Amino acid sequence: MNEPTLHLLAHVAGRGILFDAAQIDSVVDLPAVQPAPGAPATIRGLAALRSRVATVIETRRVLDLPGDDQAASRGVVTMVDGHLYAIAVDTLEDVATVTIAPPPAGMALEGGWSAVRGVAEGSGETLMLLDVKRLVELAAA
Repeated sequence: MNEPTLHLLAHVAGRGILFDAAQIDSVVDLPAVQPAPGAPATIRGLAALRSRVATVIETRRVLDLPGDDQAASRGVVTMVDGHLYAIAVDTLEDVATVTIAPPPAGMALEGGWSAVRGVAEGSGETLMLLDVKRLVELAAA
């Protein structure tokens, strides 16, 4: 896990998060989202992306972070188990090669934070590597 690999850097509620670039299909400005009746609060709804329907994950809620859900206007698009998802983020910063370290011992990784698979140092902040598949599982729970 200590070898530099390519990651997408994003922010949600002021927190720096990383996605393994190999797990990402594309990034988009989120289009209009239609609510999905009966879905948990962690699912914003459904959106049309490139003539396909994607489930939009409300990342802020999965991670139990404060703020306005609608502030997350960008989407990290991925395919998990044959289904298209857009993971809502506030900003998309860059794609960079970073070295990932295991989460520090004693770091509380409860709830949505159980999707954290590692950490890296960014410009003045600690970046959390999120496992896309685990984030989707947590959103659907």
